[in-house]
Amino acid sequence: MKAAVYDNPGPPTVLRYADVPDPVCGPQDVLIAVEAISIEGGDLINRRSTPQRSPWIVGYAAAGTIVAVGENVTDRTVGQRVTAFDMQGSHAELWSVPASRTWLIPNDVDMAQAAALPISFGTARHCVITRGRLNEGETVLIQAAAGGVGLAAIQLARQAGATVIAVAGGRERQARLTALGAAHVIDRFEQDVVGEARRLTDDRGVDLVIDPVGSTLQASLSALAVEGRLVFVGNAGGGGLDVDLWSPMQNNQTLHGVFMGSLFERPAVHRTVDELLEATAKRRLDVVIDQVFPLREAAKAHEYAETAKPLGRVVMTP
Repeated sequence: MKAAVYDNPGPPTVLRYADVPDPVCGPQDVLIAVEAISIEGGDLINRRSTPQRSPWIVGYAAAGTIVAVGENVTDRTVGQRVTAFDMQGSHAELWSVPASRTWLIPNDVDMAQAAALPISFGTARHCVITRGRLNEGETVLIQAAAGGVGLAAIQLARQAGATVIAVAGGRERQARLTALGAAHVIDRFEQDVVGEARRLTDDRGVDLVIDPVGSTLQASLSALAVEGRLVFVGNAGGGGLDVDLWSPMQNNQTLHGVFMGSLFERPAVHRTVDELLEATAKRRLDVVIDQVFPLREAAKAHEYAETAKPLGRVVMTP
């Protein structure tokens, strides 16, 4: 099969399109003929910094059609359309993953949407509802609101009855973020995020912050109300994570960490992704796809995802 692989970590140019052996479908696995691959933030981080055996196929998320089923799998059959999550291997024509890490795709959801949904919307829901405990009438600040998790969090928070303050770079994004449910959009290039968040809440601060950036944690804490909650869900900014924890202690604020890689096989989380897929099929949620590249241009796709500040997910097709 063809796959995007790298031998040593580095910039997007380390990726090459190569012939590699087909994966083996294990007894608990399904083998998927991949039709859409979602480039996730973790893919970029791993490609930049994580040594692996060579050649290494990067990739967490993809969707396609099952072409083989392991001998111990009883709830999946050949021909079913599925989306899947695993810690590596999605940047390829074929992908063998545990059946427990797959979800059936409703008829009205296309492959690109399906590939991007589990991580973006699954993560956002866990942050906003499960960990963030967002209530109707509260205010939430969403850092990196134009990314996949951010766009999902806007929609879920608005549906929960909250007021959404979205943070993104560039005025050209404001209309789309507003259409998805943001009441206010802060341009991080031109405005002081903490100052604006305080102004919009009459200096009370926000009840909840969703922060997938990492390097913005100190600002996120400064924007919080007394007894507010901060959900830290990544280090997309790639910077340091130094924060002063004295202030949140004094203000009775709560910091939650979220890493979805260890949660997807939990029954409740797995069911949540099924529900999100159904909501997407009914057009209650919008999985935003910014750009689609062929897999043979994986290096170009990674560069775009890393440098072009896309609005939503970047997808590849074999």
